[in-house]
Amino acid sequence: MRIINLIASIILAIGGLNWLSVGIFQFDIVAGIFGSTASVFSRIIYILVGLATLYLIYVAIANRGRIMLMRDKDELK
Repeated sequence: MRIINLIASIILAIGGLNWLSVGIFQFDIVAGIFGSTASVFSRIIYILVGLATLYLIYVAIANRGRIMLMRDKDELK
C-alpha cells in the first residue's frame, strides 16, 4: 500500500511543479510536451494528478494527517 502512496506523491509533485511553471512562466509543461491542453495525453496526465491528489487527501484524513511513504522501524520487527 505504501508504494501507492509514493507513486501518488511523485505524481502530485510533478503536477505541483507544472502549476508552478504556469504561475511563474505562464508555460504549461504538460501541454508543451504533449502538444496542447486538449491532447488526450495531456488530459490523462491532468486526470492522474487529480486522482493522486484525491487519493492523498483521503489517506491523510483516514490516517489523521499521516501519509506513510516508507516503512516504520516498528513495522519491520
